[in-house]
This record gives sequence, C-alpha cells and structure tokens, in this order.
Amino acid sequence: MASITKTPSKTWKAIIRRRGWPTSIKTFRTKRDAVDWARNTEDEIVRGVHINRAPSEQMPIKDALDRYRREVSITKGASTQDRERCRSKILTEKLGKYALATLSSDLIARYRDNRIAAGKSNNTVRLELALLSHLYKIAIQEWGVGLTHNPVANVRKPSPGSGRNRRLMQEEEARLFEAVDQHSNPILGWAVRIALYTAMRQGEILSLYRSQVDVDRCIVRLDKTKNGSARTVPLSPQAVAVFSEALAHPFHETTDSPLLFPGDPCRDKKRRPYVINRVWAMAVARASLQDLRFHDLRHEAVSRLVESGLNDQEVAAISGHKSMQMLKRYTHLRAEDLVAKLQESFSV
Repeated sequence: MASITKTPSKTWKAIIRRRGWPTSIKTFRTKRDAVDWARNTEDEIVRGVHINRAPSEQMPIKDALDRYRREVSITKGASTQDRERCRSKILTEKLGKYALATLSSDLIARYRDNRIAAGKSNNTVRLELALLSHLYKIAIQEWGVGLTHNPVANVRKPSPGSGRNRRLMQEEEARLFEAVDQHSNPILGWAVRIALYTAMRQGEILSLYRSQVDVDRCIVRLDKTKNGSARTVPLSPQAVAVFSEALAHPFHETTDSPLLFPGDPCRDKKRRPYVINRVWAMAVARASLQDLRFHDLRHEAVSRLVESGLNDQEVAAISGHKSMQMLKRYTHLRAEDLVAKLQESFSV
C-alpha cells in the first residue's frame, strides 16, 4: 500500500515500497494527484508493466550529454570527440534545460527548423540530431532511465545534400604547396601532400605511428579508421618520398613519442598528435584559395585515383569506403577529362 504524506512545503508526497521493486517517490501539489499516481503505479507493478520514469524526469539533457561524452565519446577517435564536443555544446545551449522525459518530438522539430533558419547547413543539423538520437538510444538501452521511446526517431531529418564538389586545380595546388612550405613546422606540408597522394583522412594522417609506415614495402597500415575497419594503404612514389622525408627528420631524435607527427608536450608532458586546423586555415588564406577545406584533399585524391584508371573496388580498397554509393559522393570527375576520353573513344 502506498504512503501519502503532506510535506512542510504544503505539497503531497507519494511513496511506494514493494518487495522486488525499487522505492518510488513522487511529489504533487494536491493529495488527489498523489493518490491517483500511487494507484496507477501500483496497478502497473502488479501487471508487470511498470517503468520507473523518475531518472528520465530528473536528468536534464545537459547532464545526459556530459555523461555521454565521459562514457561514449571517449571510446571514439580524437577527431570524432572534437566534433561531438562542438555539437554537444550547441545542443546544451538550445535544449540543455529540458529533462530527457520532457523533450518531445515537436520541440526537436522546432530546434531543427530554427537551426536551418539560422543558416546552418542540412548536414550540420542532421549530424546534431544524430548525436541527440544516439544519446537517447544509450540512455534507454544502457542507463535504464525509464523511457519507452526515442523522440528523435519521429522527427524528419534534413537531407544530407549532394556533397561538396570542390576540385583542386593544378595552379591552386602549386599555390597551396608554396603556402604550406612557408610554415615553420614541416608537418603541415607533409600532411597536405600525404592527403593528396593517399586519400587518407586528416585524423588518420596525424595519428600515425612511425611503426605503421613501411617505405620499403610502400604501404601504410591503418589499425583505427573512421568506419572501424583496418586497411592497408598502398603508397605511390610521391607518397613514399614524403614519408621518407618525415621519418628521417631530426626532430624524431629529440622526442620520445612514437607518433610520426607529434605535437608539443601537454601539461602532463605527453605528446599528442599535431593539431593542424589553425595553421591550415592560415595557409589557405595565404594562398588565396576560396572555400577549400582539408577534407577536400581526400575528395581530390579519390577523384584522381578514378581518373587514373582504377576501378571502384580498387579505389575503395585504398580510400576505405565501405559502399559504392558513398564512394560516388566522394568522386567528382572533371568534365574536360571525360570529353577527352569520349573524343579518344570515338576517334578509333
């Protein structure tokens, strides 16, 4: 039988204690509400369908995101952690005060519309909603917060779009190389060239250990990648030359880090991967290149592999794409090159 008591603040507290079930406590403004809740809850317990909703009603989105970063994000790659940290900051700012149980689908849809109206891209908003959806999935499946459904699942997601189509012209490449070579640290120039010559991601390049690079066999072994599958990247003569120069650089003799591209020591005296974002932006501005992102170098590299005559399976083995559809989004062939091939074919 439930216990209904009046509190000093003139509210009514319902307490349900039943063997085999955790104690349930909830406070109401009126005694009638407390009695009704206790009666319904006891009935659910008897029928074996009771769900303790208290954790989801008491945990704000802000606290849930903090726990997600501590327990889930920490298991992901460094670059993914950085991106999720930025998305969590936005979600906390806009939705952080809502409890898990009170954030409804219509509130999430309103958040989506407001973000798009503020000028954010469809893909940016889609990834923010993906993080929020996974937060709910973890909370329901692992944290036992007492939710029966994921409110994000009922919200229409913005379409991801057709993807970027930024190609690097030959004259732009020369200006980019000149700009990155002006930086005092040669790591910037090496990373840019490796991205263009191998189609590796920025995170894959900067987190490389020297032991993963085998210039004699012309391969790089990647144990941890974005999609979770290890792969071996074959190296062209250009890539081998860049890796050989990086491996032979004198700074490896003065550092005890196994990283190929170590950054400066942190407060704990450990060296982590070199951070490239700021110096990359400075180099792009110095080269007067419009709308060029580091990840565009991977797009350019994949397109060049296709243009060189490799088939889709061979290109996917190098780039690490799991699906041909995703590979297609990353491949942008120049129309001029296709015209030349057509003319060559019909001239035979």
